[in-house]
Amino acid sequence: MSSDRSLPLVIVNPVSAGGSTESRWAKIASELATNFGAFNVEFTRAPQDAIRIAREESTAGRNFIIACGGDGTINETVNGILESGKDVELGIFPSGTGGDFRRTIGMPSSTRECAVALRDGNTKRIDAGRVSFTDLEGNSTTRFFINVSSFGLSAAVIERVKTQNKLSWMPIERLRGSASFAVSTLQEVFDIDTAQVRISVDDEDERVLNTVNFCVANSRYFGGGMKIAPDAKLDDGLFDVVNIGDISTARILFNAHKLFDGSHLTLPEVKHRNAKTISVRPISEGLKILLETDGELPGMLPAHFELVPSAIRVRIPKANFA
Repeated sequence: MSSDRSLPLVIVNPVSAGGSTESRWAKIASELATNFGAFNVEFTRAPQDAIRIAREESTAGRNFIIACGGDGTINETVNGILESGKDVELGIFPSGTGGDFRRTIGMPSSTRECAVALRDGNTKRIDAGRVSFTDLEGNSTTRFFINVSSFGLSAAVIERVKTQNKLSWMPIERLRGSASFAVSTLQEVFDIDTAQVRISVDDEDERVLNTVNFCVANSRYFGGGMKIAPDAKLDDGLFDVVNIGDISTARILFNAHKLFDGSHLTLPEVKHRNAKTISVRPISEGLKILLETDGELPGMLPAHFELVPSAIRVRIPKANFA
């Protein structure tokens, strides 16, 4: 990689979008060079590589880093930038399975249009979430997120998507984006179970909560296009907290379309509020409840969520800048 850190850096996850990012990279690079301009590039080779690369490059003086991949690649890049403590601008070049954060900022999905949006877009300072939780090895850790963190059905769906996408003989391997999440959601819904957790919001007294799916949203979309938090704003200094409580499989299936148009908030089983901090733990010690963060599964409850206002600068397409 060139050492000219005055140029933007594109961090590419070659295995995103089911591995098609690697095979499409020559075309992507050509479109970027033509419609965006000169840039440096570095490929990730293992999980958390984007964190390391973004942290090192931010610390070394890079001032514009573009994440090329899915929501997980964006999340890692954000964590690297924020861990560095430097005021580095983030760009999004979507090439992944979910593509949920790009929906909120209105980043185009076509290569050429995305390159133009990165070239001509405006800079917006947005909030981030910081979640402290237990990783899969049982250690306490912290992670930033700019999209959605959740547990319940959503985490189970992501676990199924990632597991099945590793199995080349499975039909879902040939599915991409919303289709992959939709098929896995349907499979998980038939085994739906309600979890009980203890929760405290904004230092209120702790209470017991029944949940099928619990979301702490900084952004609007998750799960491959579900508009889980239709009123969420990236710069209002508040999370949108959405809980889907006791609800039957049949009722979920009948109202599935509401999750995609955002009208699910009208259902009596769905509760919504704003908050700056949320603490949640399983009702009984030893109960394993997986935590999803920007489409990844980094650990499990207990977890503490904290809103970090105006945390990072992001390049937003002009048409969606407000």
